[in-house]
Amino acid sequence: MIFASFEFLFLFLPVFLAVYMAAPGSWRNPLILVFSWAFYAWWRVDFLALLVGVTVFTFYVALAIERAGPGSARGRRLMALGIVGDIGVLAYFKYANFGVQTFNDLMRVIGHAPVGWAEIVLPVGLSFYVLQAVSYLVDVQRGTVKPTHSLLDYAAYKALFSQLIAGPIVRYSDVSSDLRGRKHSLAQFGAGSREFMVGFAMKVVLADTLSPVVDAAFALPAPSAADAWLAAVTYTLQLFFDFAGYSLMAIGLGRMIGFHFPRNFDDPYLAGSIQAFWQRWHMTLSSFLRDYLYIPLGGNRHGVARTYVNLLLTMAIGGFWHGASWNFLLWGIWHGALLALHRAWSTRGQEAARAERPNRRAEDRRDAFPQPLPGEDRRSGVDRRAPRRPMPWLVGHLLTLLCVMIGWVIFRATDLAGAFAIYAGMLGLNGGGLSDALAWQLTPDRIGTLWLAIFFVYLPLLLAGLRRRGFWPQAGGAVASFVWATWPLAAFLIAMVLLYSRAAVPFLYFQF
Repeated sequence: MIFASFEFLFLFLPVFLAVYMAAPGSWRNPLILVFSWAFYAWWRVDFLALLVGVTVFTFYVALAIERAGPGSARGRRLMALGIVGDIGVLAYFKYANFGVQTFNDLMRVIGHAPVGWAEIVLPVGLSFYVLQAVSYLVDVQRGTVKPTHSLLDYAAYKALFSQLIAGPIVRYSDVSSDLRGRKHSLAQFGAGSREFMVGFAMKVVLADTLSPVVDAAFALPAPSAADAWLAAVTYTLQLFFDFAGYSLMAIGLGRMIGFHFPRNFDDPYLAGSIQAFWQRWHMTLSSFLRDYLYIPLGGNRHGVARTYVNLLLTMAIGGFWHGASWNFLLWGIWHGALLALHRAWSTRGQEAARAERPNRRAEDRRDAFPQPLPGEDRRSGVDRRAPRRPMPWLVGHLLTLLCVMIGWVIFRATDLAGAFAIYAGMLGLNGGGLSDALAWQLTPDRIGTLWLAIFFVYLPLLLAGLRRRGFWPQAGGAVASFVWATWPLAAFLIAMVLLYSRAAVPFLYFQF
């Protein structure tokens, strides 16, 4: 079941909300658990046992860490045991096929027969709820989170249907107080409904309309320059509105029942540097990589060279987390290299000064991936204290967007050959004009949606400019207020019509 489906909108969600709102407060966490397990089992009942198993295992390991004492040697061993167990489940279901396939490819090269192997199905949402489990164990061991003694509450947190399948990656500390007691109000329900409707429209109206163009473009064996650049641009927009739309729906659903999930996107395509991009794109994953991988690897505490190695390793692992293929690994390395280059450009003489005091943990946390460097402007990603003249925002923005689109090509392509075919097309090696195989996909509604998506990417800049000049919302008066209040409902209704007229498109991040 997906949010953008009639089963969810007219069956699951109304029944859940009716039962949830009518129930006494003490019954609401159990109801969340029951409905969330039903939501997950709708896809495959047998994999519900895996979710329950990871939940129970992590819960009791965390309690054992508490008894041993957070920060103690035994606590660290128990944490390691829990992480190995949880990551082991992820490794088996997500990477076993890739490992066997790689081994068989090697066997064929040296003239040996491949090993027989039955494909393993990847459970939906496994990557996300395993990361939640790891963060919970680490936080308990560090003493930054007190583990809950209620298995029911912890299971409700792990299974919460609004964020179970594709995030945001909600840490236990984000919702621990909400699990114990949360307030419900009509205003909060309305705000959550608004977020859900906006996210739904982002997904159905924009991302799903562009989906056929993306699929057709990436299926071309020898795309022209126009084909390849159209593929890169449309996928860049599709992925953002699909994933950001899902995240906004998840946040809105959580708010409707009293939960406050962290924001996951902050206009990432307006970033003026690659570091600023990662401060705004999938922010819950970025903060996870920083807190549970980059800093434990040493961050910037062991010299300049080690800092760059840590950046590359962090992003490579983050890329490989997205999927078991060389494409994702190379995508992660690409972004790690970009972050390292940006750091080298931005810090210059600052790195030498830090090398003289490499063990200052507080400085590392201030300067750690992907946080701004000292003096950096958050909106532009430019180091304002650097002696070299900062790069103009527009130049940095265009360069960042180009690098991001280049990365998205290998992220989207089914294999390396497909990615290199697009890259060859982008370089003009297969001619320049739009091919007939792709031209027929560019119907008027899709062309209009493409321009509309680009408009919405840059709309925050337009609104910010209007506000600075006092034109919004005061100048619009009652008309502007009415438009602002009603446009999400109008967009939602348009999305419903489109959903009825065509097959539902799964969320892109479900495959991760």
